[in-house]
Amino acid sequence: MKRTVVFGQAATLVVAVLISVGLLSSSALAQAQTMVIETRPLTDADIQMLRQDIQAQKNQIITDNMQFTATEAAAFWPVYKDYAAAQHAIGDKRQALISDYAASYDKMDDATAHSLAQRMLAIDDDTQALRKTYFPRFEKALGAKRAAKFYQIDSRLSLMINLQLASIIPLIP
Repeated sequence: MKRTVVFGQAATLVVAVLISVGLLSSSALAQAQTMVIETRPLTDADIQMLRQDIQAQKNQIITDNMQFTATEAAAFWPVYKDYAAAQHAIGDKRQALISDYAASYDKMDDATAHSLAQRMLAIDDDTQALRKTYFPRFEKALGAKRAAKFYQIDSRLSLMINLQLASIIPLIP
């Protein structure tokens, strides 16, 4: 039963991510696919609010799955707060990349494709470097086994979000 609840929370998280990214670039991508979707552009305040909602849902999924003791929670959450802030900075880069991709979709040339691909690879590298950097801190806070469990959860959430993003972003024409 707990897995069902967590899955439901994860699905809600994915929907929130799709809304935040999808609305950012829906106009350019919709035009490129000859679909007409009219949306109002998201403001910075809208994006910030969506990101806060997504982070709150991630926190709840982590809490539900990790079932921290009071001691673990006191050690984990300060480290996670820093980790999440660093993830947010990487998310800013991903969001800018998706927006740039949408803006250049109709006029994609080799130079633009190369630049976008290099940025995507750099974002992937940054994400992996962040995980490697923070693992010792989580391990110190929770022990190796519990830190590894957290990384499984974090990885699954990231994979779900990335899969959903990939499913709505069209391939280069």
